[in-house]
Amino acid sequence: MTDTLIFDADWLTPEQIQMDGKTINYLAAHDIQYVQHPVAPIQRLNVFVPAAYENGGTVNGYTRDTAPIFMPNTVGGYFPGPADDPTRTQWPNNAATIKQALKRGYVVIAAGLRGHTTVNEAGQRVGQAPAFIVDMKAAVRYVKYNQARLPGNVERIITNGTSAGGATSALMGASGNAKFFEGALTSLGAAPATDDIFAVSAYCPIHNLEHADMAYEWQFNGINDWNRSQPVAGSMKNGRPKFESITGTLSANDQSLSADLKRQFCDYLNGLQLHDANGQALTVSPDGTGTFQNYLVQLLTDSAQSALDKGVDIHKYAGFTVTNGKVTGLDLKAYLTSLTRMKAVPAFDQLDLGSLENRLFGDATVLNRHFTSFSQEHTTVPAQLAETELVEAVNPLTYLTGKQSAKIAQHWRIRHGAADRDTSFAIPIILATVLQNQGQDVDFALPWDIPHSGDYDLGELFAWIDGLCQ
Repeated sequence: MTDTLIFDADWLTPEQIQMDGKTINYLAAHDIQYVQHPVAPIQRLNVFVPAAYENGGTVNGYTRDTAPIFMPNTVGGYFPGPADDPTRTQWPNNAATIKQALKRGYVVIAAGLRGHTTVNEAGQRVGQAPAFIVDMKAAVRYVKYNQARLPGNVERIITNGTSAGGATSALMGASGNAKFFEGALTSLGAAPATDDIFAVSAYCPIHNLEHADMAYEWQFNGINDWNRSQPVAGSMKNGRPKFESITGTLSANDQSLSADLKRQFCDYLNGLQLHDANGQALTVSPDGTGTFQNYLVQLLTDSAQSALDKGVDIHKYAGFTVTNGKVTGLDLKAYLTSLTRMKAVPAFDQLDLGSLENRLFGDATVLNRHFTSFSQEHTTVPAQLAETELVEAVNPLTYLTGKQSAKIAQHWRIRHGAADRDTSFAIPIILATVLQNQGQDVDFALPWDIPHSGDYDLGELFAWIDGLCQ
């Protein structure tokens, strides 16, 4: 039955691209079905291999058999993430990332993943949670099943993604072989293989959704003006919409809800029993202060110092004190005020079911659902609440905190820009700290003046991968 999932090396054909005035030669196989029973056309993947491996050559010290397998995704906003290509120009794409990865000697395998707007041939919705992660797991299983036929080292699979794609990458690293997804994988006819991976690269992962509203209000409570960009209806060009700026101010009721969520975050954070590298407990007091907040201040101070050392004027943002070339203090409230709040209350599980995350937790018959009891209790529209087991299943922390068993990736690189307002700084800090507390290898930073984005430091990313794989 699994013969339809066998990769044929004859599918690889020569292609080339130009980058920085130089030609990169590679082999490519496109549009490969990675499950036996796909429910949507997007469930296909592309394979790209440095051409040198065809004749036993080496690239960057790697051979056909030792090259890392780099698996980027194009998921954003939990929309469908089409299979990427180094020649792809339509949004979304990470073509530049794939080019650099090929130049570095990596085998690149880019899978298409369903999202909340995906429908089947009958027009039925088939892309709500947990479809995105089920597809990613199925793609990894396809790769491992074909380990004797595909170039690259299946023991060195590294996922990469940004925003919801960063969450996809992180969830892959946390939930290796988790039983929750077996039924869906079996239904699709996924290859009989494992789906645990070696390493994770996650940029600004929008994850831990059932606690993200609390974390956002812990950070922005008391800052009542918000501003953000939103797509303009009917403005799509080359697959990407134009955006317009909108602003608002929290109402008195919004401010009351913000205070409630902030209090809930204190209970959640303290229950995690986190500690820093020196063994100091990271906690939050009822007023939001405490050692966890101090840790955030230190991370932001380190980020500012790094920028200052490079000659950057860090006073683009308020709150920093600089003495003799050293960042000696940070007024966090002043910094956050100058950064500005992006989202109203709640930030993710919106009371009118208006967020992309609300749609993620819909199903075949219900377009949007709440995914927190808080928003269900305060909903302003008739609403259903998503199953707790489903919400937890797509949260990396579920596996990292032992609520469900899984094989966890050994190596993690997490980046969340110091100017990112899409989710609270607390969310990636919690992820990184839980991993560190468990003894995983974690490279975590808040890069200076970087907004919600990814793949902005490919040289550093690939140097990290080489450090693990060479």
